[in-house]
Amino acid sequence: MLDGSSIRSGKGKRASAEAIIQKGEPRQLTPEFRTVDPGSRTRDPVSQGRRLVSLDAFRGWTMFWIVGGSSIMAGLAALGHNPVIDAVVPHLDHTPWQGLRYYDLIWPSFMLMTGMSLPFSYAKRSLEQSHGHIFLRVLRRCVILFLLGSLRESINLGHPFLVELSSALQPIAIAYFLAFLMVRRSWRLQALAAVTILTGYALLLAFVPAAGVPAGTYENGRNLVAAVDRAVLGRHHGEGWGTVLSTIPTIGTTVLGLLIGRLLQGESPPKVKLAVIGGIGLCAVALGALLDPVVPMIMKLWTTSYGLASAGWSCLLFLGFYFVIDVLGWKRWAFPFVVIGTNALAVYMGRTLVPLDDHVGIFTAALSSRIGPFGLLLDAAAVLIVEWLILYWMFRRKIFLAA
Repeated sequence: MLDGSSIRSGKGKRASAEAIIQKGEPRQLTPEFRTVDPGSRTRDPVSQGRRLVSLDAFRGWTMFWIVGGSSIMAGLAALGHNPVIDAVVPHLDHTPWQGLRYYDLIWPSFMLMTGMSLPFSYAKRSLEQSHGHIFLRVLRRCVILFLLGSLRESINLGHPFLVELSSALQPIAIAYFLAFLMVRRSWRLQALAAVTILTGYALLLAFVPAAGVPAGTYENGRNLVAAVDRAVLGRHHGEGWGTVLSTIPTIGTTVLGLLIGRLLQGESPPKVKLAVIGGIGLCAVALGALLDPVVPMIMKLWTTSYGLASAGWSCLLFLGFYFVIDVLGWKRWAFPFVVIGTNALAVYMGRTLVPLDDHVGIFTAALSSRIGPFGLLLDAAAVLIVEWLILYWMFRRKIFLAA
């Protein structure tokens, strides 16, 4: 649910807002094939200060399904039944209520990546700026992200709308700021904070009742999260998405990302980093599954079982990118995703102000209407190609939009 509609359903309108165009240093993403022995005591490229290309690629892969990947799969499905396509397509929409699909991992992946990037950006800026200056920059960035979320939702709804915490940008802004406050703390304190947040949230939903809602109720529209939304905001999302309370556990996922980013930044050999990230991912998935019978796995409430399982799977997905790209050094294949990932905000926000589907459709409508079931695939592919070429143009000119 990166947005109330795009990451929540992948089908909604998209928005844009004030962003700062950064024409800065190259992203240092030129393919480089230097293999690192996972068991070597030698520091890996990330520890040596090189860019974490796997993070850009993972971000781009995650965005890919929002900006066109899902439409491509829908177009392929329209051509007829295929075992692989039939198995994948159901995972490109959110679980109606309880359960877990791939699309339910997109928002947690972004929360995880938000935390992972913090140690790297802080280390880079601390070379030239004081902690106070960095704090003010982070605060400004969080305010801009929050307002971008407001602008996006206002454009989608057609009227001013300030708070929409079921859209990813505003929770990211809040979690990013709170995670930054812990960036200089010990890893033990950070881990304790993540555990406390998830445990406290689980206990809150399990033991605190609301008016007409017994404690431990997880029904759609009838739960503590919905009751708090109605009390605080005067409304509740019709599809059951929580806002105020369910923002709390997203902070735990972001702090987990902070811990992983800190690990990647450290001196440990790649073998240790791989083992730790893999262990965290597997343990989180297992704990989430074990809790599911007691605390249902519900994305729309971001229950603790969901928070654990989704963060665990996100860790394992990132682990694959890190191993292949930054450890083995196989980077060329990931370049299309890197182009998307280095300008994720431009992708996410720009399409609301520029309805690319409509513009591209002007030139594809005549042909797509004549080729039967291939028409849907043509439309989806054309939009994705045009969007990627725009991002590639920005990439080549080092134009990166950031809050």
